Amino acid sequence: MATLESAIPAGDHSAPEHGGEPRRRDFLNIAAVAFGGIGAGAVVIPLVAQMAPSADVLAASTTEIDLSKIDVGQGVITSFRKQPLFVRNLTPKEIAEAKAVPLSELRDPESLDQRTKPGHENWLITLAVCTHLGCIPLGIQEGDNRGQYGGYFCPCHGSQYDTAARIRKGPAPKNLLVPDYQFTSNTTVVVG
Repeated sequence: MATLESAIPAGDHSAPEHGGEPRRRDFLNIAAVAFGGIGAGAVVIPLVAQMAPSADVLAASTTEIDLSKIDVGQGVITSFRKQPLFVRNLTPKEIAEAKAVPLSELRDPESLDQRTKPGHENWLITLAVCTHLGCIPLGIQEGDNRGQYGGYFCPCHGSQYDTAARIRKGPAPKNLLVPDYQFTSNTTVVVG
């Protein structure tokens, strides 16, 4: 006569004791994991949220400039992320002078096309910070000393930039920096 033990193959003693229903222990395990996940979320979400920039920082991260008030040959100085920013409407003569310079003559070779946007080569937008020691160059206002290359002149140590704001003479190692910007219309540009 066969016993109950002989009906179960050797080594397989996992016969269901509860008829396929979830046990109380399974429910407790699932509840503990879910409770731990909710607790971790309650801690992590405020930590991540506090790292987001505040509204005043987001407002200062971009600068919108109305170009309609800047005549050909004129420029303005404005502010971008607490730094001075030059916006200059180049004349056809200044554009031609910048394009005529062989890149091999430049310390930091960049063409005018690389420093302006297609279809807007007359708009030169640069940070107004000399790349030598951070002085503000002259040349944006009418009557300013623009140096021998007609662009910008740094009064601190004599760095001279051409009409494309490229370093031509003096101790500055790099051209004036062109920040990221985009035209939102023919008369509006957003920097940043």
